[in-house]
Amino acid sequence: MEIVLTDQNFKEEILSSEVPALVDFWAPWCGPCKMIGSAIEEIADQYQGKIKVGKLNVDDAPVIASQYSIMSIPTVMIFKGGEVVDKIIGAVPKDQIEEKVKAHI
Repeated sequence: MEIVLTDQNFKEEILSSEVPALVDFWAPWCGPCKMIGSAIEEIADQYQGKIKVGKLNVDDAPVIASQYSIMSIPTVMIFKGGEVVDKIIGAVPKDQIEEKVKAHI
């Protein structure tokens, strides 16, 4: 299950997470974001309990998007212990995202 992230809940949900967290920075108007959306959902279901998955709409959460210097979307970041440990920019196949996830759980 994916969590809808906002400027208000980001710290609590992601930075304070007990497990690694994957954050999908996206926007509804972004075509490539839609292309990886289903892969992100599958990873959320597949690795439930091992990794927390959240989606952050950059239009709705400009403070966080700016804080992490999101210049192009989709950008997927993996956080561990409150720090960014990996990053993928652009639409990539599910197996590439999954490979990065596996490296951090």
